Amino acid sequence: MSQVFVIEGPTSLQGEVTVRGAKNSVLKLMAATLLAPGVSTVSNVPDIADVRIMCELLSRLGCGIDYDAAGGTVRIDVPAAPGTTADYELVRLMRASISVLGPLVGRMHAAEVAVPGGDAIGSRGLDMHQRGLEQLGAQVSLDHGYFVARAPRGLTGADIALPFPSVGATENLVMAAVLADGVTTIENVAKEPEIVDICTMLVEMGARIEGIGSSRLVVTGVPELHPVAHRCVGDRIVAGTWAFASAVTAGDVTVRGVGLDILPNVVDKLLESGAQVTAIEDEDPARAGFRVVGPARPQPIRVSTLPYPGFPTDLQPFVIALNACADGVGLLTENLFEARWRFVNELSRLGAQVSIDGNHALVTGVDSLSGAEVEASDIRAGAGLVVAGLIATGTTEVSGIDHIERGYEHFVEKLTGLGATISRVEKPDPVILR
Repeated sequence: MSQVFVIEGPTSLQGEVTVRGAKNSVLKLMAATLLAPGVSTVSNVPDIADVRIMCELLSRLGCGIDYDAAGGTVRIDVPAAPGTTADYELVRLMRASISVLGPLVGRMHAAEVAVPGGDAIGSRGLDMHQRGLEQLGAQVSLDHGYFVARAPRGLTGADIALPFPSVGATENLVMAAVLADGVTTIENVAKEPEIVDICTMLVEMGARIEGIGSSRLVVTGVPELHPVAHRCVGDRIVAGTWAFASAVTAGDVTVRGVGLDILPNVVDKLLESGAQVTAIEDEDPARAGFRVVGPARPQPIRVSTLPYPGFPTDLQPFVIALNACADGVGLLTENLFEARWRFVNELSRLGAQVSIDGNHALVTGVDSLSGAEVEASDIRAGAGLVVAGLIATGTTEVSGIDHIERGYEHFVEKLTGLGATISRVEKPDPVILR
């Protein structure tokens, strides 16, 4: 038996939804606790499958874990000498597992991390991780499916220039450099809010980092770090999902927990589609947010995905879903991950008219979509299919929902709270005749 989401449409989302911490930040914050023995606490933690996987991974490295999913906190008791091997059984489930590499090499001078799995959205090589660690003095190799790094004499500061502003490489190299001997400069780093978040936490732990939020980081190594309590930044991708869901369904949704300041290009595109976007100010970051009122029918938009502060690739499926029901022709250019087009094949089953040419998707809006059986290939593609199902006439069945639940907490419950007719249903696995 497997589970699927069953959506009855069309519907218009109405109401309020709260977004907690960013998946793309909290997992790295949890990994960063390995840099300091003792108890660190991360708050504003979402209740998602990936957090549980990271808890188990850290537990197998010798950490004590106290995860309060309802309260949104995780306490991590890091031993004086954590383990240094992250095995394939867990790493294959979640690409973010590679983020334990930097802290383990930085503090323990050794790490063996299985080459990670994760979403099927295209190639995301680890060459920048390897090259950067080697510049810091580590010996790095790929051995029987494991990324093996050794630095018996410790790491030494170096000048590193990334060929591309990779989020994962930036995180790993910064975490490795904070305990290195000397000064490390890293050029062309990623500038995402999640990078700012992890650098902020490292500084709270005693690290010395200059240039946070810019394309150049200067890290002066310190002898040791100390445990800390840190609140994770809100998830801008989940917030963007709800924003587009409101725009697509002619809805009226208030999103709390994420401010518009970290959604610059997203807001511009929502306004172009005809949606109304209003900021909600509040001293409590959990109450601050924004309201999106969708148009009766969206106008098509043109989007090119780029590293932050450009339009995020993780919101690409929602742009295509919006253009699929827009009054005209829209264009999406994917500049980061080539395999994200797998989503288009499934969306076409709902009646969307999408033409792919290289890294471009030309979408001609149709008057209505129709429900069908579709399959999620990654977190955002799955959520995008659900959003499309909300405006499709009839029943849409989305399989592969384990992908979606890796990145969205209480997805069905929150959609139901906004007026959607959606349920999680057990379905017999197909019988294959031999």
